[in-house]
Amino acid sequence: MTEPGIGGLADDRPLLGRTSTAERVADILRTRIAEGYFPPGERLSEDAIGKALGVSRNTLREAFRLLTHERLLVHELNRGVFVRMLAVQDVEDIYRTRRLVECAVVQGLGDPPYTLDELDAAVADGERSARERDWKGVSTANIHFHRELVALAGSARTDELMRGVLAELRLAFHVVDDPRRLHQPFLVRNRAILEALRAGEPTAAERLLIEYLDDSRRQLVEAYGDIVADDET
Repeated sequence: MTEPGIGGLADDRPLLGRTSTAERVADILRTRIAEGYFPPGERLSEDAIGKALGVSRNTLREAFRLLTHERLLVHELNRGVFVRMLAVQDVEDIYRTRRLVECAVVQGLGDPPYTLDELDAAVADGERSARERDWKGVSTANIHFHRELVALAGSARTDELMRGVLAELRLAFHVVDDPRRLHQPFLVRNRAILEALRAGEPTAAERLLIEYLDDSRRQLVEAYGDIVADDET
């Protein structure tokens, strides 16, 4: 029987290329965590993941170490490696980071036109997933939207930073009971930000983005805080 989260992981093996490195393994696992294949609290099996990706135990342990440093995993003595469960303070800090980075990217876009094809595709994916009532798909599309928004800066360092931040944010998304309520209201706001950029109005887009992030933070902190409080009682 295939363990949860492992199904389809072997399909990612070609991403390792000819030189299998811990960094590439970590990138694959980071993406899998961000897309919900490994939920918070899940124990990651060295044997199953190593076999699926065709990598050595040492390489996999180094990848685990890198992701632990990024706060996506935790190592528990004599128990193994687990996907991290965030605290409410973590969620607040993630949104502070997002506000700093995402708004700075929009501020620094310069004169239009902007290359918006990938951002447009992320918006369309979210709207299509909503029509299909695929709320996990809506969540993934929202993550992709913000990743592509940051990618407009053309900075590999900023892209790398936000990959980790957004993967960590997804850890909070996974434990919320009502993903439709959490994600659906922001589809129209994604579209509004896209259209403001398409019209060459980055100042308007930044204003919409600030309101978006503030509202999203309040909503997620409220929902997540209730769940964490229930778990502690």
